[in-house]
Amino acid sequence: MVLPTSASEEGIHRSSGSLSNRVPVIFRRLHRFHQMDFELAAWQLTYLCLAPRRVYRNVYFHKQTKNTWARDDPAILVLISACLCVSAIAWAVVYQYSIFETIELAFFMIVRDYLLTGIVVATILWFVSNRLLLAPPSHTTPADSRVEWAYAFDVHTNAFFPLYLALYLAQLFLLPIILKDNWVCLWVGNTLYLAGFAQYMYGVYLGLNGVFKRIPARRH
Repeated sequence: MVLPTSASEEGIHRSSGSLSNRVPVIFRRLHRFHQMDFELAAWQLTYLCLAPRRVYRNVYFHKQTKNTWARDDPAILVLISACLCVSAIAWAVVYQYSIFETIELAFFMIVRDYLLTGIVVATILWFVSNRLLLAPPSHTTPADSRVEWAYAFDVHTNAFFPLYLALYLAQLFLLPIILKDNWVCLWVGNTLYLAGFAQYMYGVYLGLNGVFKRIPARRH
């Protein structure tokens, strides 16, 4: 004789399912390396520097086919983490760090500079976008047009890579110039930070603008 499932057990299953659903798909699939499209992720990273609008055009088509703005492939997270590890090794060689210090530097670059900062930025973007920037539902802005938190993290990810190239790589190669004590070298260092953060802000703008204006426009 099969007894019916109690209400408490059903509640536990529903609560556990809801908790797992709250974690973005891109994080739940981090262990599935065989399913990751690294070629597409490399293409996206390249065009984020050359023509970022093309990347967000693909985001629009992703929304049309899968009904979600956020990417579901964590390959780009793996590639950015690998790039940060390479940068940590390079900086460690320059400053003659030990192996433990190199691992610690890589950990801080990935967890603090990229992930934790991304969580904070994504939460702010998600809250501000849905509370202040999103128009009320209408025939032009449907009810499902709310910005997903996972997409806000995608916006941070896309904007972070040009910042990474400016501050983690270009600054490393220009280190002999930046460390000199004169106004020209100081100007070069400050210009790198200005360029990096300007690219980051531009990437955030493109990401949110792509949602609200639905790029590219539909042709009737």
